[in-house]
Amino acid sequence: MIRHVGMLSGALALTVALTGQPAVADSEYAELRQVVRRLTAQDGAVGAQAVVDGRHGRTAVAEGVGDLRTGAPMPRGGRFRIGSLTKPFVATVVLQLVGEGKVDLDAPVEDYLPGLLGDGAAEKPVTVRHLLQQTSGLPDVLDHLPPSELINDRFRHWEPRELVEIALSHPRLFEPGARWDYSNTNYTLAAMLIERVTGRTYGEEIHRRILKPLRLTDTSVPGDRTGIPGRHPRGYVRTGTQLLDLTELNPTMAAGSGDMISSARDLNRFLAALLRGGLLRPAQQREMMTTRPTGNESGAEYGLGLQKFPLKGCDGEFWGHGGDMLGFTARSGATVDGRQVTVMVNLNPGGTRAQKDDHEAAVSAALCA
Repeated sequence: MIRHVGMLSGALALTVALTGQPAVADSEYAELRQVVRRLTAQDGAVGAQAVVDGRHGRTAVAEGVGDLRTGAPMPRGGRFRIGSLTKPFVATVVLQLVGEGKVDLDAPVEDYLPGLLGDGAAEKPVTVRHLLQQTSGLPDVLDHLPPSELINDRFRHWEPRELVEIALSHPRLFEPGARWDYSNTNYTLAAMLIERVTGRTYGEEIHRRILKPLRLTDTSVPGDRTGIPGRHPRGYVRTGTQLLDLTELNPTMAAGSGDMISSARDLNRFLAALLRGGLLRPAQQREMMTTRPTGNESGAEYGLGLQKFPLKGCDGEFWGHGGDMLGFTARSGATVDGRQVTVMVNLNPGGTRAQKDDHEAAVSAALCA
C-alpha cells in the first residue's frame, strides 16, 4: 500500500492551447480552473485534469499529483481507465447493427442469447432496448460483487457470463420497462450480444467501427492486459487513511460495462462525432437521444447509452456519460453546437461528496464558458 503523502505544495496548474488555433483568453475558463484546483486543494482528490474542445481549439487544465511515488504532477493529457464511459461505445455498436438490420431493438435478448435470461416463455421479456436504456430490471452485478473482492483479487480473469450469472442469481428488481435503474449487467449482456451477432469480440467491433474511423489512437478495449499503455497518471483507491495504487488490474471485471481505456482528447472527439451524426444513421441517432427521466437529483435523463444533463450555471443542456473504475473517475459532456469536455480524477473509490459535486461542476463550468 502507498500511504497518503498529501498533495505537492504549489501543485502545478497547466492551461495550454493544444492546437494551432488562437489561444483561449485567460478569463474564458477561469471558473473551470478554480473548480479543478478545488478538487485537489480542498476536496481530497490526488490529481485532476480537464480537457476542453471548443471554438478556440483545445485547452487543458491540470492540478495535483499524477504519481505519488515520484511526485510527478498530473499530466495535462494521457490515458486512463474510463469506466462506464465504455457504455456509449457499446451502445453505438449495437445501434449500428440495428441500422444494418442485424439486430432488432425491440426483440427479446433471448433471441440472441438463448437460455441465458430464461425469458423464453416470459409474457414481457427483456429486450435489447431495455438493456441499452437501463430499464431491464436486471440486478446490477456490482451490487453483489463487493469492491473489496475486486481489489483483493484484481488480476483475476472474469468471463462475461460469470458476471451475468452472479447478477441473475438474485431476484429481478421490476418488470422490464416499468422503470429506470442503472445496472452494469445490461451492458455486459449487450457486449455478449455483439459477439454473438458478429462472430467477433465486442472489442474488435468497437475498434473496427469507431476507433479506427475516428483515429482514436489512445482508446482500446484491453481484454486481460493489466497495464495502461503510453503516458498516464497512476490510479488510486482510498482505503481508510491510506491510498492504494490500483493502476494495474485485470479490466475483465467490468467486461462491456466499464473496461475501456482512453484519453480526454479521444473521448471529446468521440462525443463530437456521435452528436454530429457521424456514427449512426438518423433513425438510430433519434433512438439513442430519446430519453427518459432517471429520477436522479442531477436532473439527468437516459437515452440508449447516452445521458442528457441540464447545464448548471447557464441555460441549456449537454449530452454525455460518467465513468467510474478502480483508480479513476471521469465525466464527459458535449453540446450539440460543438463544445466538448472531459474531466478526470485519479481517485476512486474513496472520494468525498465535495469531490463528486465539483467534478460535475467542472463539466458545466467548461461548457458554459
